[in-house]
Amino acid sequence: MQAGKTRKLITAATLFCALNACSSPSTVAPSSAATSTPPSAPTASTLGSSSASLEATYAALAKEGGKLFTLDPAQSQVRIYVFRAGAAARFGHNHVLSAPQFTGYFYLPGSGTDAARFDLAFRLDALDIDQPEYRAALGPAFASKISPDMIASTREHMLGEANLQAEQYPFVRIHSLQIIGESPRFAARLSVELHGQVREMWVPLTVTGLPDSLMASGSMVLRQSDFGIHPYSALGGILAVADALVIDFTLRGRVARDSVNAPSSSATN
Repeated sequence: MQAGKTRKLITAATLFCALNACSSPSTVAPSSAATSTPPSAPTASTLGSSSASLEATYAALAKEGGKLFTLDPAQSQVRIYVFRAGAAARFGHNHVLSAPQFTGYFYLPGSGTDAARFDLAFRLDALDIDQPEYRAALGPAFASKISPDMIASTREHMLGEANLQAEQYPFVRIHSLQIIGESPRFAARLSVELHGQVREMWVPLTVTGLPDSLMASGSMVLRQSDFGIHPYSALGGILAVADALVIDFTLRGRVARDSVNAPSSSATN
């Protein structure tokens, strides 16, 4: 009897999934991957006044000496993984989101990495969702085909008032509060702003190339509920999106012009 009821619920969930394009509306929102129009380069106007503020802050730091790196979106990789959940999870889809544009800086002072700092900011509506080449590289768990209509539906739900409220809270901002360790292994205490709320966390980093170049990589886990976001759930949780998101990143930076002539630091701890 119970098994029959469960089968009926799963059947209903399957129908619900089909009618709603298997949306996972509770994570970062991308620009539509249903079109092939490439995103424009990030600017202070597209990324908001915070971008101009970051630029001014780090330009001032560069005048104090050390090295200032501008993080390069074209040479970097930011991936956000969203996972299906619930008893009917097999009828849903995992998703991969990417950040083709962002504003970011890393400052390495003359005293070394203990006093280094970095910032990264991007818009939710400037993210891409489920690029075929990214899904193909991730193996069976991401192998299901997702149509342009499904992508558009997922994006609409993600950005909407019931979830990320991207019109009201368009930015994700990451700011380093403390960096410890020695090259190439570090850990950073981060302030993460999402959905208008700020949380702190420690993230391990691998950083190479200093002081002449920069490549930083790491991973972190964000729980949507920690930021006041309610993960998508339907039919009493039979069809759902997992609360935890996994973010992988590899960030590459180039020495900013303003710091080329500044006193260079060889101190990388």
